[in-house]
Formats: sequence, structure tokens, C-alpha cells
Amino acid sequence: MPRDTLTRHQIVSTAVELLDADGLEGLNMRALGKRLDSAATAVYWHVKNKDNLVLLATDQVWGELKLPDPEAAGWRAAASAMATDLYEMFVRHPWLVQVLAAHLVYGEGKARHDDHSLAVYEAAGFTGTQADRAAATVFTYVLGNAAGVAATASLTRRHGEDRTAVEQQLEEALAKAREIALRYPRLRTRLETQAAAEYAAAPDRTFEFGLRALLDGLEQELA
Repeated sequence: MPRDTLTRHQIVSTAVELLDADGLEGLNMRALGKRLDSAATAVYWHVKNKDNLVLLATDQVWGELKLPDPEAAGWRAAASAMATDLYEMFVRHPWLVQVLAAHLVYGEGKARHDDHSLAVYEAAGFTGTQADRAAATVFTYVLGNAAGVAATASLTRRHGEDRTAVEQQLEEALAKAREIALRYPRLRTRLETQAAAEYAAAPDRTFEFGLRALLDGLEQELA
């Protein structure tokens, strides 16, 4: 495409597709130009550099998040829905975890989400710094849970389409982890029971359990 037929929206949407496929390390102007069927230099007429493009792509996907009304649903239901939606966004776009670790992230989409998050905790009764802490605590919990998803996506990308290699590496890592864990009594007890497979994969509905416990704690803080 000639540069005058490209739009910033096209470039950013294609960058999101590239990031979803190849991660943060796979994003460069040459690969992006190839996907756009355009010279890499044409992209620079619309975005300053790779860092600028990463911010624009990040802000676009942040716009996917829903903003439930705490007055209609209740603050706790709204907070739970926002946290779950945020986690699902990280699962869809695991490169976001990399971005948050390496970039100062800002933009309209994130500001819109953060402002509404504060509104939810203010509706609960938190004020000022309390609301800031409540929102930040839940956000950090969600981000921490998404780290495993991002790591798995990165491992899969490194091996390309070779799923056998990915599965083999995971099996080797689990075998070594099991060997070490057997030296410790509580871990050994879990690994020697019938629930060993479930324990190794993390207990079912761990995210929901942790989020519920976290919101229980915030309610206690209000009380």
C-alpha cells in the first residue's frame, strides 16, 4: 500500500494481530509492513517509532474492556466483572503482560478503564487513597494470574508450530519440579495423592477463589 492509503487505525489493528501472533519480540516495522503489503517506511508517516506503536496497540485493546455500572449491579458484582474481563483480555493478548513490564503504559483506553475502576470502589465506600489502593490491589492480582498465560504463549512461540517440542519441554520441566517438590513434606503429600495431576496444573477455579477472597477482604476493610 502507498503511504497515503494507509490509516493509523489500519496500522494499529494490524500491529495488534502481529503482537497476538508473534509477541512483543516479533513486532517490528518490517514485519508490520509485510502484513500491510506496504513499505516499512510508509508506517513512519503515521506512528513515530516502535514504542509509540506499542502504546497505540495497547490502548486499542484496552478499549475492549466493558464498564459495568456499580449503581445497577452493585459495587462487588461490578468489581468482579471488571477483574474477570481484564483477565480475559490478558489471555487474549498475552503480550500485554510483557508490555506492562517494559513500558510506561498510558492512553485514553486505559484512562477510561482506570477512572471507572475508581468509580466502582468509591461506590463501595472507599475514598481517596483507599479507593486507589483497592483498585491497584485487584489489578495487581489479575496481572499476576495472567503471567502464567503469557509465559506459556512465549514458550509456544519459541517453538513455532512444533507442539511436540513444547509438550516435551513442559513434561521435562514438570518432572524436574516434581523431583524437587518430593523433598518437601507438604508438596510431597499432594503429589502422592490422586489429586497430583490437578495440583500440578493448579487447582480448578483458582482465579475465581482468589478474587472472591480479595473482595471479601476489601469488604472487611470497609467494615
